[in-house]
Amino acid sequence: METVVKPKRSLTPEQQQLRAERARLRKSLVYEMWNGKPVYYAGYQDVLGGRKTVEQVMSSSILQSRLVVRLSAYLLSVLDLSEYDVLGNELGIQFAKGDWRACDVAIFTLADLADQDETKYAWVAPKVAIEVDTKADLDSLDSPFDYYERKTTQLLDFGVEKVIWLFTKSRKVWIAEANKDWIIRDWSQAVPVLADCQFVPDELMPPKK
Repeated sequence: METVVKPKRSLTPEQQQLRAERARLRKSLVYEMWNGKPVYYAGYQDVLGGRKTVEQVMSSSILQSRLVVRLSAYLLSVLDLSEYDVLGNELGIQFAKGDWRACDVAIFTLADLADQDETKYAWVAPKVAIEVDTKADLDSLDSPFDYYERKTTQLLDFGVEKVIWLFTKSRKVWIAEANKDWIIRDWSQAVPVLADCQFVPDELMPPKK
């Protein structure tokens, strides 16, 4: 029996332009890359469907922004800046080609950053990575814990000495170090960062009226 091959339907210029624009939009919504597979911003489907803007899904809440800004300012005020640097703004930590994670606050030694191209993602591990919630889409995972556990493990395996998660809804802190038990604390307790450097999340909040 002769096989009939249907001719491929060619796209009109307008259709080609729409497809290219959608591809560019989808690419702009990539939050991280895990082994060549994109992890999108939470709410990316709403952007593709025209129900939200890119800015809406990428933006932080007041509380998230306050934590990142005040924690960064505090760390810059107490750390020896002749030895350390504090970077943020969802810094890209590059594990390999097509494999990178975003980081809210990262503490590096200046020596480790010395040979880095400052126009690109960091190819070396920070000493400490601090995350405030996540902007990643978690709908494709069995549970949100899968994302947090996997990203934390990957950062530690890459050479990060300590990963700290601040969760704004539960007001809990998750502290993870390689070859140690991972611990959870309340925001009222001190969080050790480096030797002689710690912070209390509650103390980063403005005083209650």
